[in-house]
Formats: sequence, structure tokens, C-alpha cells
Amino acid sequence: MVVLGFDGPRLPASVGALLDQGLAGVALFRRNLIDPDQVRRLCGEIRTAAGALRPIIAVDQEGGRVQRLRGLVPEVPPMADVGAAGPDAAREWGRRIGTELAGLGFNLDFAPVLDVHTNPDNPIIGDRAFSTDPEHVAVCAVAFLRGLESTGVLGCGKHFPGHGDASVDSHLDLPVLDLAPEQLASRELVPFAAAVRAGLGMVMTAHCLVPAIDPDRVATLSPTLLHDWLRGHLGFSGCIVTDDLGMAGVARGNAPDRIALLGLQAGIDLFLHCGANREGEALVGHLADRIEASDACRQVALRALGRNRALRARLV
Repeated sequence: MVVLGFDGPRLPASVGALLDQGLAGVALFRRNLIDPDQVRRLCGEIRTAAGALRPIIAVDQEGGRVQRLRGLVPEVPPMADVGAAGPDAAREWGRRIGTELAGLGFNLDFAPVLDVHTNPDNPIIGDRAFSTDPEHVAVCAVAFLRGLESTGVLGCGKHFPGHGDASVDSHLDLPVLDLAPEQLASRELVPFAAAVRAGLGMVMTAHCLVPAIDPDRVATLSPTLLHDWLRGHLGFSGCIVTDDLGMAGVARGNAPDRIALLGLQAGIDLFLHCGANREGEALVGHLADRIEASDACRQVALRALGRNRALRARLV
């Protein structure tokens, strides 16, 4: 139920041991990447450590400001530029990105961005979004997803329930979205609904608070948003993955063991911790403790395991 980040260009022995025990996978960042040959070797090390299981080997390769492989593969424009060119361009860029990722050994891209760029002062989304129009975001994102997955690389739609109206960066603080339920449904959720209908297998949560829906819990830890809205209202049956749990938007005010408990209660399938210094490895222990101590948490984990196995069966 955990995807980890780590330091350096080689797979740490501790993460390799966890992969051997069933760790869901890893997320690689620029700090892990030197050149194409090294990336291929590293991805091979990860697969070897996982043995017969298929590990998730993920990366954020959106384009524009967020492309971890900058300098290793051809440059990708911001998705706002791609969206302006239309869905055919989005499909082609998805295919190009997927081809590059597959050639290096990745099997999952944390893309496409399904956020609608509604707040011009948003410091974290901006030109990462395809458009300011939810319908156009939906069309372009689905096209991108189909292009990406035609190469064998799976996509992940983010950041549910929509990060486009935020006014602060969730890496640094907790954004509060003052959106009525009707506004959320008619704007932010439109691209997510379209991607779910198109067969999206993974959705990443947003570290945002939506008081009109759940005044107490950030979206990542909210049963109301994840169970009632994402699974119930949108009919999503795939994997729900957190955004990085080291970000201040969720970590501030929530100790790691509390994040483990609330995440299980909310229905998280995959806990993503990208931080260094083995912080994510500690999360594995917190989850194990919660699952062993509670039958309810164990049942939630077993359901998550079924969804995770189904996703990993699709991995190349």
C-alpha cells in the first residue's frame, strides 16, 4: 500500500528489502537520475528487487514546469500550450511522453493534470492545467491519457477534487477552497468524471480543504470526498493514491501515525511518500501497526490490496 521516494542514483538496500516484501513501488525524482543508461539500470534494479511482483516505477513527467526527466529526454511544453493546440496535440504528446518513459523503464506517469485553471493567482497549477474551461480540460486530458497508455505506461489523474482554485501552494501550506458543492460538481469534477468514464485506473488526491464538503479533513484524508464523491458520485473503482505525504498541506498538524489511520479510514489505496531520510519507510511501520491493531483497518487494507493487485496486473 506504499510507494516510496529515496535519495541518490542507486536503489537503497532498505527499499530493495521492502520491494522484496511487497512494497507497491517507487517514485523517482531528479535527485535519482543522471543519464538514460543509469535510469534504465536503476529501473532494472527495482524490478529485480521486487521479484515476481510487478512494482510501480513512477515519475512526474507532465511537461512545462514539472518534468523530472528534463535534459534526459526531449522537452515537453506546458499543458496549457498543448491544450490550446487541441485534443489531437494532447494525444500525440501523451504518446511521445509514454514512449520515452517506457524506453527508460517507467510504467506509470503521474499525469494528466485534471485541474481546471480557474484562479489566475494559483501558485502551483497555472499552466500545468490544459485550460480554464472544464470541458476542454476533460477532452484534452482524456486524449492525453489515451496517447500515454497506448505505449503501455499507465496514467494517474490529479489532483482530486481539483486544485485549480487554490491560492497557496500545498507543498508549503494547506489551501482552503471556498467552493459550494454545486460549483465543485459543475466545474472541478468535470474532467475527473470524463477520465473515470474513459477507464482511468488511478487518481491522486489533493492536499486541499473544501469546507463546504468536509470542514474537518483535508481531501486526502476525507472519507466524504473520497468515498462518497469519488467512488460514489463519480463511480471510480480504481486506485486512490495520495499526493506526497511529506508536503506541508497534509503533514502539518498530522503526525505520521495519524496520517496512516486517517488515510485508511478515508479509503486510500496507495500512500505516496516521496521524501528523503527514510521518512517514508517509517510510514510502512505505522500502517502495519494500524492494520494489526484494528479489524476495521485490516478490512479496508484488504480491499485496497485487491485494487492494487488489479492495477499492478496492468503494469508493463
